[in-house]
Amino acid sequence: MLLVLSEEHKEHLGFLPQVESSVVSEFGRIAMEFLRKGTNPKIYEGAARKLNVSSETIQHGVEGLTYLLTESAKLMISEIDFQDSILVLGFPEELNALLLHLYLDNRKEIRSILSELAPKLPSYHNLEWRLDVQLASRSLRQQIKPVVTLKLHLNQNGNQNTQILQTDPATLIHLIQQLEQALGEMKTNHCRRIVRNIK
Repeated sequence: MLLVLSEEHKEHLGFLPQVESSVVSEFGRIAMEFLRKGTNPKIYEGAARKLNVSSETIQHGVEGLTYLLTESAKLMISEIDFQDSILVLGFPEELNALLLHLYLDNRKEIRSILSELAPKLPSYHNLEWRLDVQLASRSLRQQIKPVVTLKLHLNQNGNQNTQILQTDPATLIHLIQQLEQALGEMKTNHCRRIVRNIK
């Protein structure tokens, strides 16, 4: 799978061929620091003074490199696909090899950083249910009032918590239909393509 870069990202990465390979390696180190700890404007200003360019140019270069590395790691792009993806940029062979080396060296760490940033959502553990039907009351002799009670057990960060929900059968049937429709949507080619790209 090839990584598609927008014109803006190509423009940001366009600064890399103008500097030496040692500077590109330093940009790679700064990009990894950016992922680990967040942005640091002082680093951009110091690099801008050394290279006699604006700090915004340095920041765009580092952000473009960060995007290239994170998107490649997120999609688990192979070595060959990475090389084909950056071929579009028209960089010299030496710079392409350096970018590939940066990607291969940092791929696992980038994936672990990205997995830590992903939200920890609760996951399903168990479901208990009960159907209660009120057949009559003092004021109404013949009345049918069904209520479905659901006890949903969830796991989150190793802890279990419980949610109790109540609904009438009509709402529950509507909910089931909507979920079945969503599952049907997941089987379409369009959704499969999106899910494949997310992984």
